[in-house]
Amino acid sequence: MSNSETGNTNSYLDMELLRFTTAGSVDDGKSTLIGRLLFDSKSIFEDQMEQVKQSSERKGLEATDLALLTDGLKDEREQGITIDVAYRYFATPKRKFIIADTPGHIQYTRNMVTGASTANVALILIDARNGVVEQTCRHSIIASLLQIPHVIVCVNKMDLVDYDQKAYEKIVDEYEKFAAKLDVKDVRFIPISALKGDNVVNRSESMPWYEGSTLLYTLETIHIGSDYNHIDCRFPVQTVIRPKSDKYHDYRGYAGRIAGGVFKPGDDITVLPSGFTSKIKSIDTYDGPIDEAFAPMSVTITLEDDVDVSRGDMLVRSNNQPEPKQDIEVMLCWLNQKGPMPRTKYTLRHTSADMKAMIKEVRYKLDINTLHRNEEEKDVKMNDICRVQLRTTKPVLADSYRKNRQTGSIILVDDATNETVAAGMII
Repeated sequence: MSNSETGNTNSYLDMELLRFTTAGSVDDGKSTLIGRLLFDSKSIFEDQMEQVKQSSERKGLEATDLALLTDGLKDEREQGITIDVAYRYFATPKRKFIIADTPGHIQYTRNMVTGASTANVALILIDARNGVVEQTCRHSIIASLLQIPHVIVCVNKMDLVDYDQKAYEKIVDEYEKFAAKLDVKDVRFIPISALKGDNVVNRSESMPWYEGSTLLYTLETIHIGSDYNHIDCRFPVQTVIRPKSDKYHDYRGYAGRIAGGVFKPGDDITVLPSGFTSKIKSIDTYDGPIDEAFAPMSVTITLEDDVDVSRGDMLVRSNNQPEPKQDIEVMLCWLNQKGPMPRTKYTLRHTSADMKAMIKEVRYKLDINTLHRNEEEKDVKMNDICRVQLRTTKPVLADSYRKNRQTGSIILVDDATNETVAAGMII
């Protein structure tokens, strides 16, 4: 391998990764948009393109249907809708991307929550003919609940309203009024046509009145470095590394992924829940020791003292600790067909720790369309979002989800079936 080749691979590995999710009502053109992004940024192999051309011809379509690039399931291709979350990877010279193409149907809200929980950016598509509809509001509320820091509203199908500026401005105005109620810091608007490729990768000649940037340029340049919490130091331990080889005879390191803050050798740390204290001796990576580590790096930390640390513990800065709680308030998205049973014990998974938990009380259900709290009806069904109080068997070392998405999220697993029944955000 030549130097230039190794240089290229390293620079590719070092590139920043942006995760984004698409959301919108059925037939708003989410899959077509992703197909267009992949096609115009030249991220598709010729054989894939050939397959799509053949499928389009079989269906008797005039032009190649780019939506078929992401709809991987046979059912989806037949029905022409997205059911599961389809992940696609592509890269440009500036950034790497992971796209989660999430379904638009109401009955697949749980799949949308799955795709959106790790995203930096939410792309919300609006059909220029229909304007802001119920599903737009629902997806925007989920994006705000999941604390996705950036929202890009793509007003699609501009070609069907003759690229009319007034139609676009009316939708922007409508959405801004609604978004004022939500907790979203950064909202941007782009008028596009995914079918024709206007303002997706290349600037549109049909909309000279739009002076903003194209979608791909926005995705390449949007600042995501500050989305992580770099203040509260949190390191959930995933495993203990003991090589037991001659070279590393006494080595004992704690491996995991940093969930928040910056760690340096010499820092005073406390091991939770035991409360033992020590100092960081070294921070090791595959390429050797480093001087500082921050979220979301995966590292191995060694300590100066031999203290008892195992999977599920958390290393934190001594002067900045989470409060261990056994009663926690959680916003829960219920994912199972069968609603929660009273006094049932579930396994609660939080970072790398597992414990038993029970739903003590359902406080209220949230009406996704209006944001009203329904305190009368406490019967939780699939796709409902509700606020509950959980009681756990051992303390949870949690921050609020608003402060830290990693340490503020939980899932509940049904012990009998081993299914994930709910995903929650700690308040």
